[in-house]
Parts: sequence; C-alpha cells; structure tokens
Amino acid sequence: MSRFFLLALLVILFIVFSEGSGQVGASDLTDLKCPLRKNLAMLKGHMCQRSCESRNCSKARKCVCDGECGMSCISTGLSCPWPVMIDNAEAQLAQESRKFGDLMEVTCKPGFRMADGQEVVMSHCQGDGKWSITLPCEDVFNPSPRCKSPPGIENGFHEDGPYNIGREVNYWCDYGYRLEGANSLLCQENGEWSHMAPTCHPVNCSRPPNIAEATLVAVHQSEYPVGTVIYYLCNKNFYLDGSNRVICLENGSWSQLPYCRARCPIIAKRSRVIYQGRKLWFHEVPDGLVHHGDTVTFFCHSENKTCSFKAESQCFDGVLKLPDCYDEPTFLRYHLFPKRLVSEIPAC
Repeated sequence: MSRFFLLALLVILFIVFSEGSGQVGASDLTDLKCPLRKNLAMLKGHMCQRSCESRNCSKARKCVCDGECGMSCISTGLSCPWPVMIDNAEAQLAQESRKFGDLMEVTCKPGFRMADGQEVVMSHCQGDGKWSITLPCEDVFNPSPRCKSPPGIENGFHEDGPYNIGREVNYWCDYGYRLEGANSLLCQENGEWSHMAPTCHPVNCSRPPNIAEATLVAVHQSEYPVGTVIYYLCNKNFYLDGSNRVICLENGSWSQLPYCRARCPIIAKRSRVIYQGRKLWFHEVPDGLVHHGDTVTFFCHSENKTCSFKAESQCFDGVLKLPDCYDEPTFLRYHLFPKRLVSEIPAC
C-alpha cells in the first residue's frame, strides 16, 4: 500500500470525525443551488446570519439556504412581522404561517407598478426576520425619467432599480470571480448608460507552498479555484501548530498556513524536572523529548542554597531554554551526593 494512499485515507478519516455532525455536509450539497452574494444581500437590506458553510450551527438553529446570504444558521423559531403595510399595494400571506421561507403576495393597486414593471410579486421571509420585498408601487401615469435595466454580466450582478436619471449602479462578481473594468455605470440624461458593463473573471490560487516537515495532501495542479480545500499532515514526532485545513481565498491567496513544530530535548541531565504533573529524571521522559507547547518545571537554588524554588520553561519548535536561575549539577555532585541536588532539597 503506497504512502500517498495511506495519507489520503488518514485525511478522509479526519474529515469524517471532525465534521461529522451532518450540517456541514448538507451545506456542501446545496452550495451549487445557493450562490453566495452577500454584497447583493446587503444592498437589499438583508442582514446575513452566521454562515454554516464551514462550521456547525447551535442546537436552536439549522443550516439552510438564506437567499444571497448563502448557507446560514437560521433560528428554528424565526417568523416575519404581520401585517405588513406597503404604499400603493396590498399584501396577503400565501399560506397561514409566516415562518422562514414562507411567502407573502404583494399586489399593486390599479395604476401602480413595481419599479421593474411588475404588478404582483412574491416576497419571502428571510433569515433576518424581514420580508424580502417591501418597496412601494409607483404611479404608472407619472413615471420618473430613467434608463432601461443596465446590461447583465456573466458570473456577476448589479444593483436593482429604479434606474432614474443620475443614478449610479454598482456591479459585483459572484464568489470566486474578480471584476475587470469600471465597477459602476451612470444613467445619463439621454436615457443611456455611460459605458460598457464590466466583466467577471475567475480567481485562482497558485500551487500551495511546501511546509517544512509536512506532507501536502491535494490534487496536484497548476491552479486551484476559490474555495478549494487542501490539507497538511506533519511528519512523525512533529506537532501541528494551526489548522491542517487550508482554503483558497477570494483574493487568490491561501488562508493561514500551519507550522510543524519540533519536539524539544531536555538539556538538564543531572536534575529532576516536573513534566505533565510528574517529577521525573531525564531518562524517565520518553526519548528525552517534550512536545511543542508543553511546559517543563525546573528547580533552582535559593541565594543561600539551602532550599529550592521552581522555574518554568515552555518548549517552542525544538527549543527548550533553561531558566536563568538553573545550574546544572556537576558530575561528582550528581553521583556522590544525589540527595543534595537542587531538585531533591526542600522547597523554600
């Protein structure tokens, strides 16, 4: 069995046990049907709840698609206000309840229309406890001078109307794409837009860097799309400092890389130390090494050398510094007078 196969198997097991609640898995299956457009949600006044694309929700919430906010943690008892008053329109519930995802039908009064020309629209209850559409209907006989709807762009979107003269409309790209060209168009007095719409191009990360004493688990390719997840595994006897899960970010860079930290040798050979709550001689510590981040307690002489006190030192990436107060006993003292060693005399 190859080494790569074993490493891949370890990663799969790690994912199953660390993310096995089921909520994240459901998110992964729904991502394609639930595009993440938080900028567009914000423009519509939609306050996004905590994302559950990479984490679990609390017991009182469930991981569901919340429109442009993407997969979000939504309270199970959430409901939207009722009744709702909308200028020049009538509203009625499409069903008896008004919980998350339920619909409200908004019908403009005769002679009035929505900004996009519709007479009837369906508004849904969002994860922030608000209805998605509550804009007033406009008088069709006295319309404001405006431009036609600005050109749409592939893998991106623009602000909703109305598009009145002098209105500047902003564009954004979908998750994983970057904008090229001017990010806004101006509705001019002649009813035309000021220039061409921008375009959206995919963002990719370059090959992930190598990490000392680590093995990279990923499909080897020249570029990785946004959202790609790779894993690092530290070699034997090295401690993973950080997350082993690294993600390709929207700016084309990788998220924070971990480190593989070395174990530290205990330099003190002729004195006992306290490690993991036990008082031990050097040879009683397995391999004479302590893990990165572990604390070792040494014993130091008092000024008159009649008693001892403790001094701590922490292992950091292969280095465990001896406290300034510590003096290593001589060879003769260690062998001829073991009971007089600093670690064996009474505490101060």
